[in-house]
Amino acid sequence: MAKLLSIVLIIFIQNQATTSKKPHILFIVADDLGWNDIGFRNLDILTPTIDKLASQGVIFNSSYVLPVCSPSRSAFLSGYYPFKTGFQHFVLGAYQNVCLPLDLTLLPQQMKKAGYATHAVGKWHLGFCNWNCTPTYRGFDSYLGYYNAATDHYTHKLVNYYDMHDNEKPAWKYYGQYAGYFFTDRSLEIIRSHDTDIPLFLYLPFQNVHEPIQVPEEYADLYPHVGNYGRKHFSGMVSFLDESIKNITYALRDKNMLNDTLILFTADNGAELLYYGNNYPLRGGKHTLWEGGTRATAFMTGYGLQHTGIHYDGLIHAVDWMPTLIGAAGAEQGRLIFHVQSIPGIDGINQWDSIRMNQPSKRTEFIYNLDDFFIPSQGQAAIRDGDWKLILGYPGLYDGWYKPMNDTKDTPLYDFIYTPGDKPARLFNIKDDPNEYNDVSKEQPEIVQKLTAKISEYRKSMVPALYPKSDPEANTVARRNGGVWTPGWC
Repeated sequence: MAKLLSIVLIIFIQNQATTSKKPHILFIVADDLGWNDIGFRNLDILTPTIDKLASQGVIFNSSYVLPVCSPSRSAFLSGYYPFKTGFQHFVLGAYQNVCLPLDLTLLPQQMKKAGYATHAVGKWHLGFCNWNCTPTYRGFDSYLGYYNAATDHYTHKLVNYYDMHDNEKPAWKYYGQYAGYFFTDRSLEIIRSHDTDIPLFLYLPFQNVHEPIQVPEEYADLYPHVGNYGRKHFSGMVSFLDESIKNITYALRDKNMLNDTLILFTADNGAELLYYGNNYPLRGGKHTLWEGGTRATAFMTGYGLQHTGIHYDGLIHAVDWMPTLIGAAGAEQGRLIFHVQSIPGIDGINQWDSIRMNQPSKRTEFIYNLDDFFIPSQGQAAIRDGDWKLILGYPGLYDGWYKPMNDTKDTPLYDFIYTPGDKPARLFNIKDDPNEYNDVSKEQPEIVQKLTAKISEYRKSMVPALYPKSDPEANTVARRNGGVWTPGWC
């Protein structure tokens, strides 16, 4: 009996050691990648690496983000709904003297507390007017990337100023080089030089596939059957992204890190329809509260997952990724959150156990977005409660179901006409009608009333959007620093 107890104790200790191990974490964000812009949903798109990784892990059928970039990234890294941090309104402009509030503790800062080495490569877009707003002041040990949104992939310029930075210094040596190449190379350098005794958190918010639509011709040439020039080159940008991820996973394998790495891949919003992305058969696209703007292509694969090769239907929101990755790491914020559902105060829910063991999602409700500041390219208010989705007022820029522009030069129309306020109300059962064809608000007035009341309650915690006018001081600082977008003007 004593011998048996000893064996049981040894097994228990071994299991505890296994489950307490901190995995390496690779968090990949694809910029403007649509629901239908990936090989495992669209055979016209060549993404063999992504398809393989996804098939070996957990593909999320109901993972939601915000309609545009800055709000989603703020949710990823803070765990808060953007309407509570002032990031609910469109995206940050280059001349706006704001950033994600400095009193927030971001995901990389939490990872550093847990003993992780933290690195970021790619797009920031959470504000840079003050050095304290920038990545290396917000928890990252190193950063190579750009602060703004739609910089040129080769010149790395936006509005005539250069925007590529290696930590706090302008990275002029990359002028003229395709960003995807040196972003991949920097990722490989980080992995190859990493001390494997230390857990690694690598945040890779890629520039692809955001416009401008640019890619080396060899990747566009993979699509001889696509007649539309824009869609052809957009598709090449997706395949370039796939090759970058292949090279990064190979580097992890060669370093004997891959089996100890958890990979999260997600888009930041739906496809930008005017720049050849596609969300079919979902309705709408980027800039809208329709499913095509907010239901993201996403999957998780690698270390710690117990049920793989599956599709997961449970609800997940962008705010959940921060506590979920911290949960996967077994990290702390004040107290251990590996054993609790959420970090006190944030909106995100730790979904790690639900995902890794294929259990029901701990989330039944979320806000798509709340905004009270009009701009004609983004919706105002929407909520999900179980299978029900309510949209109040203006849903966003595009209203339709658009197929890939493979053989046409047509572009989507601005189909929706803005109407102020919360009318009309549109109600959909997303389980029965995932593509939002049938508005049942007139048939279900009680549901409309219930969800409208919930939105009203959420609005009580909404803060004003951080959306000031352009600050000319940004120009002054950029010119003073040799034509480089530089912090120091707020």
